[in-house]
Amino acid sequence: MPGNFIDTNVLIYLASGDAAKADRAEEVVAQGGTISVQVLNEIANVARRKMQLDWSETRTLLSLLRNLLIAVPLDEKTHDTGLALAERYGFSIYDSMIVASALSAGCTQLWSEDMQNGLRIGDRLIITDPFSSARWWLR
Repeated sequence: MPGNFIDTNVLIYLASGDAAKADRAEEVVAQGGTISVQVLNEIANVARRKMQLDWSETRTLLSLLRNLLIAVPLDEKTHDTGLALAERYGFSIYDSMIVASALSAGCTQLWSEDMQNGLRIGDRLIITDPFSSARWWLR
């Protein structure tokens, strides 16, 4: 679905041992969407450090995601927007850059487990936790 931005934490579940969350993450990715280069960097870091994938496996995972989703770059304007969002909403710098990237890409929904479920940013972007039992967005 156009307008979706997917945070790193959702994508990591694709390779997790949690079958329910892996299935839900697959449903989100199957809708299509956007990620940022920051998301790719974070996945590479988690794949190498926590998942202990070798370089070939890490590249394969990243390539798969790049083929399934649109990857957008980070630029100075996105960075400045991210700083303003961190100040306004109290997000971590990294979360604020994810939100800024979603806004820059014109997305209307940000799938993330790490931020406030249902939070609306401006008049366009809504943060949605795909693993929340309160699936208000389906109503």
